[in-house]
Amino acid sequence: MINMMAKLQEREDQGNPIKVSIVGAGQMGTALTAQITNMKGMEPAILANRTVEKAKKAYEEAGYTEGKDFFITDDLEEANKLLSEGKFIATSNNDIATKADIIDCVVEATGVPQSGAKIAMDAINAQKNIVMLNVETDVTIGHLLKKLADNAGVIYTGSAGDEPGAVIEMFDYFKALGFDVKVVGKGKNNGIELDATPESVIEIAKEKGASPKMICAFRDGTKTMVEMTAMANATGFKPDVVGGHGASSDVKGLNDILSLKSEGRGGVLDNYHVIDYINGVAPGVFVIIGTDQPNAAEILRYIEMGDGPNYTIYRPFHLTSLETPISIAKAVIDHEPTIIPRFGRVAETVAVAKKDLKAGEKLDEIGGYTFRGLFISAEEADKIKALPMGLIDSETELVRDVKNGDILTYDDVKLNDDNIIVHLRKLQDELI
Repeated sequence: MINMMAKLQEREDQGNPIKVSIVGAGQMGTALTAQITNMKGMEPAILANRTVEKAKKAYEEAGYTEGKDFFITDDLEEANKLLSEGKFIATSNNDIATKADIIDCVVEATGVPQSGAKIAMDAINAQKNIVMLNVETDVTIGHLLKKLADNAGVIYTGSAGDEPGAVIEMFDYFKALGFDVKVVGKGKNNGIELDATPESVIEIAKEKGASPKMICAFRDGTKTMVEMTAMANATGFKPDVVGGHGASSDVKGLNDILSLKSEGRGGVLDNYHVIDYINGVAPGVFVIIGTDQPNAAEILRYIEMGDGPNYTIYRPFHLTSLETPISIAKAVIDHEPTIIPRFGRVAETVAVAKKDLKAGEKLDEIGGYTFRGLFISAEEADKIKALPMGLIDSETELVRDVKNGDILTYDDVKLNDDNIIVHLRKLQDELI
């Protein structure tokens, strides 16, 4: 990162900071705005949110003054004029975020699949680099968005700081060094509560200053499933079992617990080159590596990485949107992504009913009352026509009864034809 610091300082010295637009002024977008404010060579030029007051508040909390540093407008022409004068823009018009003249990179931070799809498409069509703080969109249509971005000559990427982005940095590093990366994984700091709802987590949400839906998506396991799907598509590794084992361990125990059952060390795995999660090592991410070189193994033992044949490399943190600026800088300066679905569609996050549901009922949204996500290989998903979770919105209607715990299929629902992600997924399935 020292070299990136120098590159950003050079942009600062040249009076040519990276101009960033952020869509979504929730917890992640607000923190990102504040972090960029402290950086050299980068500016949070536009902050768009459905409720413009939240964008205004985010700017003010970062130290900016309305009428002096930033202005509120929903008019693209006026925004372009103000931006050319060095002012920032708070807006409820997402078109300004994706189409304004001077923007170098768009960050999608809404967490809503449908919104993420439209913002990403608009950014790519306007030939803007796009960083997704919206893994839910990526695991649904990331393959298509990457292809379209390549064709447009811009960078499409997931974000540093998200667990998939944090772990892929380790994966790439140790693969480049020639190690056998056996397992890629993440920690979870609480057990999965499959029946969690926004109502059941409301007190936790208040304590953390987050939305109940967001906390529910963590508690019911959906976010973990989405993150593992992104890891799978970026590495080519599959789930060892549907949903992952979710064993419990501390960091020292990972070498053994994530070994093969056949190796006799108390491991849970049937296969290597898989993705999994572990209760008890949150908020970190890890890779488990091996080597067939005795001299390399001797060094790993000497530096107390264990006796082998497995060695755990553990990163004990990921700083969410506070690390997103690194992905922005890599995209704009180095024209490189942080994490992409490099191996295509390896896995899916499919929808599972949270309760018994009747034909004619409408489903809701991620982190809601009617469904949760499940990590499954793409091959298995296709066999049963499992429904990708990201295609569901509040207008998705059941056409037949389903039971609590059932994996929803395409045949179970009538999808919302007005949802852009539904159409983009059909295009992805036809092209890729």
